[in-house]
Amino acid sequence: MLYTLLCYHDEAVTTAWSDEEDAAVMKKLEEVHRRWADHLRPVVRLMPTSAATTLRKSDDVVLDGPFAETKEQLLGFYMLEAESLETALGLARDLAQANPGGAYEVRPVMLYYPGATGPDDGRPD
Repeated sequence: MLYTLLCYHDEAVTTAWSDEEDAAVMKKLEEVHRRWADHLRPVVRLMPTSAATTLRKSDDVVLDGPFAETKEQLLGFYMLEAESLETALGLARDLAQANPGGAYEVRPVMLYYPGATGPDDGRPD
């Protein structure tokens, strides 16, 4: 099954890291990535919320920044293939050891491809 691990953290904390602190966290995460390489799919690190633009669908208004004011922001996500939720949680726990603070939301994913008639239809070989 395909899962996503949504990575939440206080952006004020993570953007305050020095280049050296950020590099140290990334080095620890890379070690986890190597251990879980068979499960990992695309990994995305989002730019800060100050770079975000939001379209409010109900009234077609474009806003600078994220839609919701929250204590923790979505900073990125992992896509992974895992045989169970427990396996996905194992990866999340390893990532939490490498980069403490914040939260990981683990959620099953259905893929839809352009022109497909339903989930997983038209998946590239």
